[in-house]
Amino acid sequence: MAVYRPKAGKKQDLEFEMVDHVPLLRRLGLATDTTSLVLRSPDGTIVEHFEWVDHDAINAAHEHPEVLAMWERYGECCEFGTLADLPNASSMFAEFEYVGSY
Repeated sequence: MAVYRPKAGKKQDLEFEMVDHVPLLRRLGLATDTTSLVLRSPDGTIVEHFEWVDHDAINAAHEHPEVLAMWERYGECCEFGTLADLPNASSMFAEFEYVGSY
């Protein structure tokens, strides 16, 4: 799972980048065909669930030029976080708004 906190005025830019994120990882053989799930926390943070092919794929992504370029674009529109950063993470039934699946 990945957590993205949009920078001020960059919510739409982040959502635009999300559309190609998992499809690119799939095209490069780094993510499975399992449908991804994109949700929004009440504070506006985006949570994305997708499945890496394996642990080595995570490492390979950190070296692939197309992935690095994509993550640079992400860095322009969001801050990266963790699930623990979510204000509703400690709720038994945490609420999220559905954004999309890719």
